[in-house]
Amino acid sequence: MGALIIAVDGPAAAGKGTLSRRLAEEYGLAHLDTGALYRATARDVIGAGVDPTDGAAAAAIASKLDPASLGDPALRTEAVGKVASVVSAHPAVRAALLDYQRNFAYHPAEGFAGAVLDGRDIGTVVCPQATVKLFVTASLEARSARRLRELEAAGGPVDAAAVLADMQARDERDSQRSASPLKPAADAVVLDTSGLDAAEAFEAASAIVRARIRLFSGSQA
Repeated sequence: MGALIIAVDGPAAAGKGTLSRRLAEEYGLAHLDTGALYRATARDVIGAGVDPTDGAAAAAIASKLDPASLGDPALRTEAVGKVASVVSAHPAVRAALLDYQRNFAYHPAEGFAGAVLDGRDIGTVVCPQATVKLFVTASLEARSARRLRELEAAGGPVDAAAVLADMQARDERDSQRSASPLKPAADAVVLDTSGLDAAEAFEAASAIVRARIRLFSGSQA
């Protein structure tokens, strides 16, 4: 069947990151949180004192991104997240990071049977030929509650109204941007996790993956 590529897209706090990591572990796949690429770009944009709305300058920084820095804890801060939402809307930034994502997917590291990539445009732009495409979503209320719990666990200040407003703004930017807008691929399976815990979401996604693998394997017979 060749390398197994699972594309997992969806809005913020829908649960796609946790789900993607579990799928990668279950199927022996490499995992890439593509949002970390944009967060790392945002971190470096902030560090360089560059205006996040300057697409050309942000793209120049993205083109020099060091993948070894993707584990930096600073990438998970709200300040970096807000700037990431801005820089990720620039077509030039997305283009600068596209080759890295595709190479990660189509040329998995030794020992891996393929890759799981999660983000906003994996099934539509980065890996349109992915074996499995999932679009993981949840209600705005459910996603806001999850983000609040994350912030509370991190010990940071929590403002429920601000979290909700920020999430609405991010959704709007992601879905209305001209470059790679957030939307399900035509052949993606939509998984609504609003009423599911992490284990239930994983079981639902695993059933979809298994069904897709059987279908794909049969078509290649």
